Amino acid sequence: MPYCYVLYSKTTDRFYIGSTILNPEERLRRHLIDYYGNNKFTSMVKDWEIFFVIECSTLVQARKIEQHLKRMKSKKYIRNLKNYPEIMVSLLKRYS
Repeated sequence: MPYCYVLYSKTTDRFYIGSTILNPEERLRRHLIDYYGNNKFTSMVKDWEIFFVIECSTLVQARKIEQHLKRMKSKKYIRNLKNYPEIMVSLLKRYS
């Protein structure tokens, strides 16, 4: 199943947004062991944790939601994903 996921680092107070067909826990594990290289954004800290996950129907949908979240450039918007589930429902409808 495809996912759009958001990781959070307490040390940097930053978010990382991505999409994957892997289980989000496996994707997080790969980020933490520098599977994607040690010069990538996620390799700068080792305290990433899963902040939010959206289950999507296709990888295309997951990538569109990923791009939408990145374009927002807003920590408040990302934090609101947890507080207001209707945002996720709206994104899934918009990019279906």
